[in-house]
Amino acid sequence: MLKVKDLPADDRPREKLLLRGAQSLTDAELIAILLRTGTKGKSVIQISQEIISKETNLAQLASKTSADLIKNSGVGKNKAATLLAAFEISRRILSQTKWFSQKKITSPADVAEIFIPILRDEVKEQFIVVCLSSANKIIRYERISQGNLNSSVVSPREIFKTAIENNSASIILIHNHPSENPEPSNEDISITKKIVESGKIMEIPVFDHIIIAGNSYTSFVEKRLI
Repeated sequence: MLKVKDLPADDRPREKLLLRGAQSLTDAELIAILLRTGTKGKSVIQISQEIISKETNLAQLASKTSADLIKNSGVGKNKAATLLAAFEISRRILSQTKWFSQKKITSPADVAEIFIPILRDEVKEQFIVVCLSSANKIIRYERISQGNLNSSVVSPREIFKTAIENNSASIILIHNHPSENPEPSNEDISITKKIVESGKIMEIPVFDHIIIAGNSYTSFVEKRLI
């Protein structure tokens, strides 16, 4: 078995990355850096190549759970945790890059594309206000509450305080359903209608209310609930 340390120095994944840049590494070599060590029977590169060969691409690998990853020979809980952390960092960088580039919001799908990676794995309900400019670009977003969604937790006062502080032309409401049930509850609808009416008074319209449920979403506008 050819171990990583047996390779020429500039062909070892870590050294290769530092000498030639990350773009020079294969998918397997990048995974090998995260896994760090192999086993008695396999080098870390062999383990990485086997993991990659089971998936069509890195995106599919990044969607795996810890239980899925541990099924790979040579991957235990610690290595699975390292991979999951790396994939989550990538997802957050992607979502934050889209946010800071002030992507123009033209549809509920645009909102879902940004916020599904942020909210799909949350175990508690989060209520977020997204502040939009007059060009329908995201100025910023802010988490208003965490926990059970009800009128005592999320109030129009809190929401429009954030909107006013950020000179919002309009806002989008977002919350997640950890149950992954995308359907709005009667409470969701009632609260939203109160916020929409407050927005009319404040002259800051509610562009939409999006429920994130795992990898799916529901738009109140598309359902004609507002």
